[in-house]
Amino acid sequence: MTHIRTPAQWKGSLKTADAVREEIARRWGEEEAANYHPLTNCFTFQTWLTKGYHVKKGEKAIRSMTIKEVTDEDTNEIKKYPKTVYLFYITQVEKR
Repeated sequence: MTHIRTPAQWKGSLKTADAVREEIARRWGEEEAANYHPLTNCFTFQTWLTKGYHVKKGEKAIRSMTIKEVTDEDTNEIKKYPKTVYLFYITQVEKR
């Protein structure tokens, strides 16, 4: 059975965006960090694929965190837990 994965969506966490921006600055400099925008140029591997790009060989992901919400089917209670996500900045990808 094949699963179709939807592109990851940034949930608006400024704390997360700032942490990713800091990592981009560390790797590529302040000028590149100023170009970072979580809705336009820094995505998960799968999201880049859906946009027609692939990650360049040897590139290392930027680790980030998000909060995953899961609804318990029995109690209908929403449970939240942290999840690591792996992001790639636009300099790490190329058009397929």
